[in-house]
Amino acid sequence: MLSVIFGVFNFSLLIPLLNVLFGTVKMPEVLVEPSFKASASWVIDWFNYQTYSLIKSGGMRHALFFICGTIFTLIFFSNLFKYLAQRVMTRMRVTLLMNLRSAIFKKYTELNLSFLNNERKGNLITIIGNDVQEIEFTVLVSLEAVLKEPILITGFFIFMFAISAKLTFFTLLYLPAAGLLINFVGRKLKSGNGLALMSSLISATEETLSGLRIIRIFNAEGFVRERFDQNNLAFRNFLKNWMNKREMASPASEILGVMSAIGIILFGGSLVISGEGELDASAFITYIVIFSQILGPAKGMSNSFATLQRGIVAGNRIFAILDQPAEIRDEPDALPFAQMKEGLEFRNVSFAYGKEKVLNQLNFTLKKGNMLALVGPSGGGKSTTVDLLVRFFDPTEGSILLDGTDIRKIRLADLRNQFGMVNQETILFNDTIFNNIAFGNKHATQEMVENAAKIANAHHFIMQSEDGYQTRIGDRGSKLSGGQRQRLSIARAVLKNPEILILDEATSALDTESEKLVQEALSNLMKGRTSIVIAHRLSTVQNADRIIVLEKGRIAEEGTHQSLYENGGLYRKLIDLQNVGGEV
Repeated sequence: MLSVIFGVFNFSLLIPLLNVLFGTVKMPEVLVEPSFKASASWVIDWFNYQTYSLIKSGGMRHALFFICGTIFTLIFFSNLFKYLAQRVMTRMRVTLLMNLRSAIFKKYTELNLSFLNNERKGNLITIIGNDVQEIEFTVLVSLEAVLKEPILITGFFIFMFAISAKLTFFTLLYLPAAGLLINFVGRKLKSGNGLALMSSLISATEETLSGLRIIRIFNAEGFVRERFDQNNLAFRNFLKNWMNKREMASPASEILGVMSAIGIILFGGSLVISGEGELDASAFITYIVIFSQILGPAKGMSNSFATLQRGIVAGNRIFAILDQPAEIRDEPDALPFAQMKEGLEFRNVSFAYGKEKVLNQLNFTLKKGNMLALVGPSGGGKSTTVDLLVRFFDPTEGSILLDGTDIRKIRLADLRNQFGMVNQETILFNDTIFNNIAFGNKHATQEMVENAAKIANAHHFIMQSEDGYQTRIGDRGSKLSGGQRQRLSIARAVLKNPEILILDEATSALDTESEKLVQEALSNLMKGRTSIVIAHRLSTVQNADRIIVLEKGRIAEEGTHQSLYENGGLYRKLIDLQNVGGEV
């Protein structure tokens, strides 16, 4: 606002400047210094008084120096405040960008796995990248349009009315036509389809990089390139059409501006020529100069409305994520939980993905220090049972109790502190070996990490690596073998030292030698610890204190290895299929 005020006053000095240059200054008979009052008219009257005084005492040259010096001062302060305003805007932009990305990333970490599994990763990456960038740019443009440009235009129009109300009313005739054109162009610039196409491109890239081994072994490079090129061409066509439409706004406003300027020159020139007294030459020239200054802000407003359409679409995509409820969260009265003392219990637990029931009335207990094995055909609900235990999902019926307390009544962080997990699909990060083992533990020391690695049979191969514990392992641990990755995963679980250990097919993807090393590491990890083991290789669970056989979401059988084998049911069939001896 300060920049606008100084800018408008700067143009108000053109009339006295032109009058001095043309020698048409109309000196009042008596010079009276105006009394101070907080208004624009007092500033103009005071300036005129100083100009007339200088002309009277030193001639036109002194007045010319005074006017030019004042114009320079006003321009200096106008640009100074413009720079300070941009500093404020820059800070706001980058802070907005940071806060918005932080909010989206935080939401990603809180959202239900079922929602995230149904979303394409490329779409989620586009939202936190491109869409946030659109919002940043849109907010800047919108704020300038809302705050700066209208104030600037209003200030210019007030001054133009002061010069000639008749000519200014004539100027306003073209604005409705310009507004209709801008509105038409703005509606054509919505870019939801463009953002969706960008999401497809990023998704295709992410999937290709993740599955490059499969793509190459199946000679599918041409197939994925063709699919990518189709999306790329669609995005190119959209972008071309969008840019063509966007560029309509600037020339259209330019043409309207020139047409109105010609009309003003014709109409205003006739007023000057007629000599009716409302306009003289210096006032008319000043009017034309001020009107030319309005075209820039007007064009800026038209462009901002076009840009705003993209921001609205991006904002809708962003808030569709931010407004998504996080169903798995702490209850208002959630209790702290330090350490499991007795065990856990599934009581009439059922679960469904939508209408598809995956688990049906599960009832079982696991005492502290015991080993429970979950076995059965694929799709029986074994992994879902474990997911419910750590609250990746909540049961649709029944309850899960930890030391007699419903886990939904326990603080989520405290609940998950009780568990450690080693999966079949080893999840590692593109970081150092040390940071992967110490993941989530800010206070882990070198000694603690090494001890964990030794228990997991990983210390030897780590020390043989190029930089030891500071060796970077590549994307998802791509520089390591399957057995090495799994042992790092076990070392991570060892360092956490959980009350309950969950092993989900931890050795099924390994070769015999690696399996032996990993199995030995798992035995070290499971000593004296409560554990839940999901296994297809039934030879690995024969020593379990209790085995539960799940089939189609129900408990088909339960007992020890020996009793289940002798019972001759589904467990016996699975044993025979794998050619595993029945004797312990």
